[in-house]
Amino acid sequence: MSAVPLSTLADHIAQELRLHDLPDYSGAMNGLQIQNASGEVVRILAAVDASLPVIRKAAALPGPSLLLVHHGLFWKGAQMITGSQFEKLKLAFDSGLALHSAHLPLDVHPLLGNNACLAAALGFEKTTPFFDWKGMPLGLRVKTNLTRAELTARLESAVEGRVHLCPGGPETVREIGIITGGAGSEATAIAACGVDTFITGEGPHWSYPAAEEAGLNVLYGGHYATETFGVKALAAHLSNKFNLPWQFIPHPTGL
Repeated sequence: MSAVPLSTLADHIAQELRLHDLPDYSGAMNGLQIQNASGEVVRILAAVDASLPVIRKAAALPGPSLLLVHHGLFWKGAQMITGSQFEKLKLAFDSGLALHSAHLPLDVHPLLGNNACLAAALGFEKTTPFFDWKGMPLGLRVKTNLTRAELTARLESAVEGRVHLCPGGPETVREIGIITGGAGSEATAIAACGVDTFITGEGPHWSYPAAEEAGLNVLYGGHYATETFGVKALAAHLSNKFNLPWQFIPHPTGL
């Protein structure tokens, strides 16, 4: 198996996803979160979360590997290196596993992003940027003419699972906003943007009545399920560019 320098992969991801240009939450810490001792990679792995079960599976595979995740190690901020945090780091160090995280920059990428890949999986080819956050559009907007039931069926096929529907808007869907992950809390602001239907991953309980009151359909496709697309697309992109094998490590949460 041919090896590629870890720094080459990390630099390419940073440039492709504009990691240093786009805003994000402080806990995201986009970029290379764990380097490996060899400084080389022979396999690309992808997963949604840098959780202990995922890292156990990744560390058991032949390496040295680079694990791409959407949710990295540092969402809780500074932590003691004990318990699961210690085990994750030890497994990575012992197995030569490097770890790279990309959050919002991966969500919004026009080709590899969660939003773009989900829109494509739903059969939508023409999209426009949607819903500004700190000067960056977080999602995509789509014009269509579908029944609410047909759109729900398409989303269930795309995420390979159940979709929870809030039928707060019209039965015939004309304008859709798409923001993967946990954007349900923005239901009221989303409705104010003029769309009649919102596709996201999850939201708090109060997002459902808020959507009803705003006249908005919301399709909750699952936080995990709607964010499998980007890491897969990024891994496939790196595989093709650098001639490395890749695989996805599934660990669904059902949320």
